[in-house]
Amino acid sequence: MLSARLVEVAQAEGFSAVGFCRPDAIPDAAGRLEAFVEAGRHGQMAWMAERMHWRGDPSALWPEARTVIMLAELYTPKDDPLAVLSERDCGAVSVYAQGRDYHDLVKKRLKRVGRWLIAEAARQGVEAEIKVFVDTAPVMEKPLAQAAGLGWQGKHTNLVSRDLGSWFFLGAIFTTLDLPKDAAERDHCGSCRACLDICPTGAFPAPYQLDARRCISYLTIEHSGPIDEALRPLLGNRIYGCDDCLAVCPWNKFAQAAREAGYAARVGAPPLAELAALDDAAFRARFSGSPVKRIGRNRFVRNVLYAIGNSGSPALRPAAAALTGDPDPAVADAARWACARLEQ
Repeated sequence: MLSARLVEVAQAEGFSAVGFCRPDAIPDAAGRLEAFVEAGRHGQMAWMAERMHWRGDPSALWPEARTVIMLAELYTPKDDPLAVLSERDCGAVSVYAQGRDYHDLVKKRLKRVGRWLIAEAARQGVEAEIKVFVDTAPVMEKPLAQAAGLGWQGKHTNLVSRDLGSWFFLGAIFTTLDLPKDAAERDHCGSCRACLDICPTGAFPAPYQLDARRCISYLTIEHSGPIDEALRPLLGNRIYGCDDCLAVCPWNKFAQAAREAGYAARVGAPPLAELAALDDAAFRARFSGSPVKRIGRNRFVRNVLYAIGNSGSPALRPAAAALTGDPDPAVADAARWACARLEQ
């Protein structure tokens, strides 16, 4: 069977799980997305409001598609990602961003699997077309992955798998081939609320609901300009993303090791004083090939300065003081805030 062989090919490429669903398998997604945007919980992510008809209905994105193939690729950390939070003079970078950019790695694998699918279908006398997506198109990967049986959206809204835990990327292959579909996965969170209780900023108004405007991942990556002063102390030393809700999930005891060497940590927990001194060229050089690079020097250094302000270390005050006149208003504001915090 073509689908069974595709699973074998995908696993040989490095994917840990593969599932199949219909493009119209997430009928409730459009309504949930609309409610999320209408409540303003998307913050500055205007792209979520754009082309909502495509996000909410994958069959509208490419009407010729008959199957969505969802694939999971592990990036499981070797060490406890929460340990760095106690190292107040160092920056905490989300696990997914500590290695090479997953967009590049996953997309290359998806394309190879897709090319195999086209060639194999042609060998059987069937013409096939594909489109591949990795987190850069109006595709709601998490609901589709649940519909394809890869896992379920937990109370933190991220995907959780009984076999893989929480640490995996998602990729999608849309195809005109009508392949057998898998059964959707059901919720296995039960009464657990570990992910909700650990959130430093209270970003979950209720189970299965996220207010991005309070989420540290959103604030440090997507939000431009100054961050609300009431939230700054809650960031701790998190300078790019946040792993708290993922790290405490009990299903991680079943997580498997990552197979891709490119996801191994190379960023680590860098000293805040060192990061505060980065200019644009140095920032780009240091984070070349990393997801961190996309937020730019100004937003990154803004985050570093908030972490310096939260460090409780007077020794870091000179690093912040040097940036109180920075050309970027958000950086200068963060530097003044950090200095004031360290004087208290």
